[in-house]
Amino acid sequence: MSSVQLSVAGVAAVAFAKKGSTSFNRLLAPPSARVCSSRSPSRGLVVRAATVVTPKYTSLKPLGDRVLVKLGAAEEKTIGGILLPSTAQSKPQGGEVVAVGEGKTFGDKKVEVSVQIGAEVVYSKYAGTEVQFNDAKHLLLREDDIIGILETDDVKDMKPLSDRVVIKVAEAEDKTAGGLILTETTKEKPSIGTVVAVGPGPLDDEGKRQPLSVSAGSTVLYSKYAGSEFKGADGTNYIVLRVSDVMAVLS
Repeated sequence: MSSVQLSVAGVAAVAFAKKGSTSFNRLLAPPSARVCSSRSPSRGLVVRAATVVTPKYTSLKPLGDRVLVKLGAAEEKTIGGILLPSTAQSKPQGGEVVAVGEGKTFGDKKVEVSVQIGAEVVYSKYAGTEVQFNDAKHLLLREDDIIGILETDDVKDMKPLSDRVVIKVAEAEDKTAGGLILTETTKEKPSIGTVVAVGPGPLDDEGKRQPLSVSAGSTVLYSKYAGSEFKGADGTNYIVLRVSDVMAVLS
């Protein structure tokens, strides 16, 4: 089977085969959780228009530790039911894994990509390169840009990847020290929470997983503007961030 390495900007390191096909299962809708990130991206590229793959290419194979994700649909309505114009619709940050690369090599050791085809994942807001393929939008990104795997429709059950942790955010104070009731807009954003799940740890230079310094159940203090925020099915606030953004364990 002949392959062509496509070097068009925005689709580097992807092999397109002229024969064969990739099976793309139906993408399940991601949970209706608000996702935001106030950090500047350290990896990835903001791509405003998808690179269109011409119909003569029938398969797309990610290389290395890259993953191809079929994007979920953008929210067309607000929680209150107001229809949003396309310019105001939030960019989806979840989708279904439809293809994975062969993994990373550390010397003579190869470590496979830890996410499986068919998994529902959430990824960093500014990660990857958008590709229009088989009449659907996809995102080509590195495994490290995937925040976690969604095993249910509730973010509290998210399985974080690599060095990330899922934290249940402590509730903001409703009153000032003098008894003044605070509105939602004037409440101070909390930076304390309880760890509910931890990732398997990052890979070292030999391809071995390094355990994280925090564990589930720990109360921690974290950097105020780090991570990606989510809202659980019951309205509880969660944040997913790298363990390096956890500043202290409280007891």
